[in-house]
Amino acid sequence: MEITKVKNGGSMEFKLTGRLDTNTAPELTEAVKATATEELSEVIFDFKDLDYISSAGLRVILMTQKLMNSRKGSMVVRHPNQIIAEVFEATGFTDIMKIEA
Repeated sequence: MEITKVKNGGSMEFKLTGRLDTNTAPELTEAVKATATEELSEVIFDFKDLDYISSAGLRVILMTQKLMNSRKGSMVVRHPNQIIAEVFEATGFTDIMKIEA
């Protein structure tokens, strides 16, 4: 998986390419934790080029949502493919976070 970080004011965007699974989730966890000290009001995950997400990847997304909730900030998942969108629907993530097509 490749992670590209783009900071714009109080917003941090993580553009993910490849697979977010057991092998790559720790890398994203570290990238998110590294930004935890910054004054961010919004975290954006761009899944346009993400092919797959496992339960380990879902845990990282949920952890980030909880982190942003504790800061009274927001988190958005953008451009999930159909399979990932179905996983979010099946797990109830669509009820607890903002997901944009």
